[in-house]
Amino acid sequence: MDWDFIYKDSHHIEAKRKEETLVNERWTEIITATYKNGIILVQSESLGNEIWDVGKNSKRVKLFIYAYQEILKTFDEQALKELENETEKKNNWDDYIIPETLPKPVKTKSPNITIPIIGSLCLSLILGFILAFLSVKGLYLIVLYEFLVATAIAFVMKYLIKISNYTDFSKLQYVLGAMIILIYILNQYFQYELILNENNLDRIGFLNFLYIRFTQGFTINKINFGWIGWIISWIIQLGLTGIFLYLKIIAVLTKYIIGRVPIEVVDFAYYHLVKEKSEEQIRSELAKKGWPDKKNQDEVLEAIGGWQNATELNRVK
Repeated sequence: MDWDFIYKDSHHIEAKRKEETLVNERWTEIITATYKNGIILVQSESLGNEIWDVGKNSKRVKLFIYAYQEILKTFDEQALKELENETEKKNNWDDYIIPETLPKPVKTKSPNITIPIIGSLCLSLILGFILAFLSVKGLYLIVLYEFLVATAIAFVMKYLIKISNYTDFSKLQYVLGAMIILIYILNQYFQYELILNENNLDRIGFLNFLYIRFTQGFTINKINFGWIGWIISWIIQLGLTGIFLYLKIIAVLTKYIIGRVPIEVVDFAYYHLVKEKSEEQIRSELAKKGWPDKKNQDEVLEAIGGWQNATELNRVK
C-alpha cells in the first residue's frame, strides 16, 4: 500500500502515508493497527492542520481492512505458521551473519562542553540584540519569533555539537535552558539601551527601566493587562522557545549520534544486544573487531540509543 513502516512491537504496528508535493515530501496520515483480546483495531489519523478530513481516514481504514482480508485468504494454517516463524527469526536476528571485519573507528575529539557553552553565550548576545531591535521597532510577533529563535539555536548547536563531539543531553539541557533565559534577559537590556539612545534620554538604570515597565503595564490593542501581563508574556516566550527547541535539538543530537558510527558496527552491537549479551560482553565483542577504545565503544552504544530515539521521533504525530 506504499506506506512508510515506522514502528512495531508484539501487538502493535504503525505506518505513515507520504504525499509528494512540488517542494518536498511530507507525511499526511498515521495508520495504527493494534491486536487486543482477539480483535484488531485499525485507526487512521490526519497529520495536517485540516479541521475535517472529508472521510479520508475512514476510507483508508476500510482499504487497510480490505487489503488485510484479501492477503489473509492467500494463507492456510501452515503458511501462517511459517510466516510467524519467519517473523520471529527476523525479530531475533537469527539470519544475521556476523561479519569477519568491521569498518575502523573514525577519529573523534574528546567531548568538550566548553565549546557549546562559549558558542551559546555568543549566540545569546546576537539573538538578544535582534529581538530587542525588532521589539523596539514594533515588529515582534509572538509564537513566530519563539519558533525562529529555537530554530536558530538548533542550527548553531548542530555545528557546536559536531565541533565539540559533546552529546551528553542531560548537561546540554542546562546549557540550553540557561541560554534561553539569557536571550530574553538580554532582549530586555538591549531594549533599554536602544530606547535611551534613540530618544537621547538620561540613563536611569536597567532595574528602574524594568520597574517603569511593570508600573506602566503590558498593553495589547489598547488593552492594558498590568504588570501581570509582562509576567505572562515572558513565561509564554520562555515556554514556547523551550518546547520548540527541545523537539529540534533532540532531532539534531540524534542525527549526529547516529551519523558518527558506521551502520555495520551498530548492527553488530545491536545483534549481541538482542541475544541478551551484557554491556561488558558487547564491549568485548567490539574490541575483537577493532573497536578497543572505550570512547569509541561508548559512541556505538549511544548510536543504538540514537536509532531508538529516531524511531520515537518518527512516531510523533
